[in-house]
Amino acid sequence: MPTLQHEFLIELVRRRPSLAAILLEQAGVSVSPFEDARLGSCDFNEWAPTEYRADSVVVLTNENKPVSAIVLEVQRTPDERKQWSWPVYLATLRSHVKCPALLLVFCEDTKTAQWCAKAIDMGHPGFVLYPIVVGPDGIPMITDICQAIEQPELATISAILHGRNESGLKVVLTLLYAVTHGPKELKDYAELAFACLPQSMITKVREVVMTMAAESRSEFFLEWVAEGEAKGKAEGEAESILLVLEARGIPVPDETRKRITECTDLDVLRSWVRKAATAGNADDLFV
Repeated sequence: MPTLQHEFLIELVRRRPSLAAILLEQAGVSVSPFEDARLGSCDFNEWAPTEYRADSVVVLTNENKPVSAIVLEVQRTPDERKQWSWPVYLATLRSHVKCPALLLVFCEDTKTAQWCAKAIDMGHPGFVLYPIVVGPDGIPMITDICQAIEQPELATISAILHGRNESGLKVVLTLLYAVTHGPKELKDYAELAFACLPQSMITKVREVVMTMAAESRSEFFLEWVAEGEAKGKAEGEAESILLVLEARGIPVPDETRKRITECTDLDVLRSWVRKAATAGNADDLFV
């Protein structure tokens, strides 16, 4: 099943297809001049008998005519099957759109990026496919607020990749600062980034933001701090419920546990805490 870590780049490209061209530029690959970028079909079944589906396809156009097509693949671990499927993606897409096609592979770690960059020998003399790979080393640490506002998708990727280490704190803060100066949709990008970051980084950012919120009175900062505090309280109440049930020897099915841990209503959670002390079974919490 696709994870948020796998889907975040696909979602960003869905919002702004031209991001695929920006990533190619980060890899040192130039694309044909284009006026517009649109999503293409990721399903290659109609062109090939075997089921093949890419993560994303972007078609760059000029005067409404395709000038370049990009197959975008998000690869989190090495997978030998890709050595056979990637050439199919390119060949079928090129045949369909009748223009040059490129394979762009995005990796979140250097080891996987190195594996994906291996040449694929097609067997025909001189016919070798070299995947264009963008890994963490190819994504800049964006710490300029103006750049973050101008390229919010790239800034979001930068925050997610580099924000996993303490050295990336400034990158995450830059994206957060950009939210207060850029368009409203940037808030969605910040929330997407925070959903992918480790809790240790979120805690560190929140500490900085709490100080800044008091000084700047930024509405977004204040809301973000408040949301974080509420989430922390909810998590504490949920843990209390589970501990009480465990101490009383009452089994908690996975669905019930999920309902408890995903609840964010403090009043409801507190009522469940009281019921947990006398409940005969886990379902009694919800009666």
